[in-house]
Amino acid sequence: MKISIIKEIKDDVNPVSRETLKRVIKTALAAEQAGANSEVSLLITGQEKIHELNRIYLGEDRPTDVLSFPMLPPDEKTAGFVTPPDGIKHLGEIIISLPQAASQAAEHHHSTEREITILTIHGVLHLLGYDHDEPEEEVKMKAREVEILSLIENNQANTNQIKI
Repeated sequence: MKISIIKEIKDDVNPVSRETLKRVIKTALAAEQAGANSEVSLLITGQEKIHELNRIYLGEDRPTDVLSFPMLPPDEKTAGFVTPPDGIKHLGEIIISLPQAASQAAEHHHSTEREITILTIHGVLHLLGYDHDEPEEEVKMKAREVEILSLIENNQANTNQIKI
C-alpha cells in the first residue's frame, strides 16, 4: 500500500502526524476491502489553496473542508477494481484544509486531530465511490464513516497510541 502525505502547513501547526494519517487511511481502506495494492495521496493545506481548488474543479467559490479526486471510474466500486499494469490501484487524492478542520473541530467540541481523522475517512470513502448527493447515499456514507471512526478509535484505545 502506498500512501503519500504532503503537508503544506508546518508540522508545529499541524496536530496530526504522518504516521497517524497513514494509519487512518490504511484502516479505512482495509474496512472497505480495497486491498493492499492501493495508492492514495493526501494533502494538508490552507484555506486559500482549497478555496482555489474548489473554485476551479467544482465551481464553488468558497473554501471547504475536504476535496476528493478519485481516479477510478464511477462504477469501479461495484464492478470490482481493475488493476493497472503496475499492479497498484491508483485511488486518487484527498485534500484537507487544516484551518477549516480546526474551525469545525471547535464547533463540534472535539480535537482537530479527530476532525482531520473524520475528514480523511470521508475522503477515502469518496475515492472508493461513496457519495452524499442523495439522502439515502448520505445515510449510507455517514454510517460507514461512523463505523470506520469507531474501528480507529478502538484500535487506538487498545494500543494506547493517541487520543482523538
